[in-house]
Amino acid sequence: MISAPSGAGKTTLVDKLLKLCPNVVRSVSMTTRLIRKGEIAGQDYIYVSKEKFQSIIKANGFLEYAKVFDNYYGSPKKFIATQLKQQKDVILTIDVQGAMNIKKIMGDKPVFIFILPPKFADLKKRLLKRKTDSAKEIAYRLKAAKQEIKCVKDYDYLIINDDIKIAYQQLLAIFISTKCRIGK
Repeated sequence: MISAPSGAGKTTLVDKLLKLCPNVVRSVSMTTRLIRKGEIAGQDYIYVSKEKFQSIIKANGFLEYAKVFDNYYGSPKKFIATQLKQQKDVILTIDVQGAMNIKKIMGDKPVFIFILPPKFADLKKRLLKRKTDSAKEIAYRLKAAKQEIKCVKDYDYLIINDDIKIAYQQLLAIFISTKCRIGK
């Protein structure tokens, strides 16, 4: 599980890991939010209506789901189970709320990684640079980030994304070390 406030760089880091490690797959979350410019349906997210999302909730089709920024996000159980059966390593890039829900269900078996920029002010700069959110949405994301950061203590690892190359090396080191782990 990889969590980070919006703008911390989790997607960039995971994309680099996926390129190097063919046995690793990203779980594509389902969401009710609108597709953003440059995103690809089915690759970035599975975009569905709120009605469809709620029907999947009723069918117990999510490993976890949460309402974040007025939209629903969830991790489809079927995809994750299929990948695990094929001996794939599945990475979920999810918010803190979703990660804590998975921790309640699965305990410490998954590895929980939190990514932060070196300074909180960097989040605002990165969100503005993305040009995908309104000023109101950015303010909301920054307010949420302050709450999310309080949950760092519940994670196994913390990566400070000051230099993308170093942060990636740290992520890769965590991944390699967990492959050698005994007992979890």
